Amino acid sequence: MASRALTSIALSAVTLLGGCSAFRNYDSELAQTNQQLASGNVDAALTLLEKNNTSKDKDLLYYFEKGELLRAKGDLSGSQNAWSSADQVVGKWEDSVKLDTGKYLAQFGSFVVNDKVRRYEGYDYEKVMLTTQMALNLLAVNDFDGARMSIKKTHEREAVIADLRDKEYLKSEEEAEKEGVKTQYKDLQGYPVASLDAPEVVSLKNSYQSAFSHYLAGFVYEALGEKDLAAPGYRKAAELRPNTPLLEQALVNLDKPGGKNDDSDILIVVQSGLAPSRDSIRIPLPLPISNQLVITPLSFPIIKADTSTATLSQIGVDGQQLNLTQLNSTTAMSRRALRDDMPGIILRTTVRAVTKGVAQKQINETNPLAGLAVGISSAVLEGADTRTWRTLPDYTQVVRLRLKKGEHQVTLPNAVGGSVVKVTVDQRYQVISLRAVGNQVFASGLAAQVIPKANPTAMASLKP
Repeated sequence: MASRALTSIALSAVTLLGGCSAFRNYDSELAQTNQQLASGNVDAALTLLEKNNTSKDKDLLYYFEKGELLRAKGDLSGSQNAWSSADQVVGKWEDSVKLDTGKYLAQFGSFVVNDKVRRYEGYDYEKVMLTTQMALNLLAVNDFDGARMSIKKTHEREAVIADLRDKEYLKSEEEAEKEGVKTQYKDLQGYPVASLDAPEVVSLKNSYQSAFSHYLAGFVYEALGEKDLAAPGYRKAAELRPNTPLLEQALVNLDKPGGKNDDSDILIVVQSGLAPSRDSIRIPLPLPISNQLVITPLSFPIIKADTSTATLSQIGVDGQQLNLTQLNSTTAMSRRALRDDMPGIILRTTVRAVTKGVAQKQINETNPLAGLAVGISSAVLEGADTRTWRTLPDYTQVVRLRLKKGEHQVTLPNAVGGSVVKVTVDQRYQVISLRAVGNQVFASGLAAQVIPKANPTAMASLKP
């Protein structure tokens, strides 16, 4: 009787997995979506997104991706609505963390459930970049007060994340010692360790604080006349990305008198490329199962950088070539997040594999069919979690300059289509946002318009 029950349970588990998110190939879905985005066919990208998300209960990633695609289409209001839904999901996560951090860590650190079938809660850098992108939407329509609210939320979110991660890493170390797991990612033979130990990854203070987010905060506070708040923003940006003249100069300029009334302080933000994807790699590890060392292939996540868009170094403004200053790399932040998470991933994966290995050996001895079913379900479930916000821009670069009010031309390199953007300057402080994906250029907001070329599909313009 017990044997038949075990068989029934195991086979039912395999059947149920057919409708489980474990079978969803998110990377493949978004590769197709981003291919449409890079070709300028944003409507097709949105159609694919909806096709792949038919459930009424939309998850966080759906709102992440939809907000970025609607921004590319020119629907800034729709983009902001989608991201507001995402922000509510993240807000509930924050509430659960603040209400009982210990309970949250116990649930998330469970050894039983594979990461890929958990509810997606977003990586820390995604949570912070969400409110940063929302601020850019608002600045595209000159809503500095609204952007200020998004920036304030960004700072509060960083504080919640910082407190949680300190406790999580300590708990992970304690659990690893308790379980006797000493494996580190550097011990994984065949794993691309160099990608996690690259200078641009190791030099980051953490995975979620962005020099761009804090510099943008400084610019918004300065525009609103709150220099006492602008200074900490610029200072934090300089701390996160030291030896960057743009950041150092921002602090110096705060004490200088303003320019002529007909001059405007312009921040041109150029976001290019796409966030990296995550893939799963299998590494054989010797595990102690029933008093024997068994070589067991385990799955771990790796980061694959996007190569759809050429790296930009300059843009032209009224015929003058100006250097771009890079303030953010989503690829570097993603790798830093994985680098910091790997001890916990290794711990959970190892303990789960040992536990299942012992259980499967016992089932095999009493009911081989049930053991086979459990083995199949385990093989499916044990792939690494490959979900991540894929339409998020990779590099964020800026140019800050003073321009007279009126019309100006911004030109981008031939590598991204050689686009020309007409910019209308009519505010004392103004933010111009551009996005490059493949050879497509999107300009967001009221003041920027991409000038069409002979091939209209090579350009796109965002309008609110």
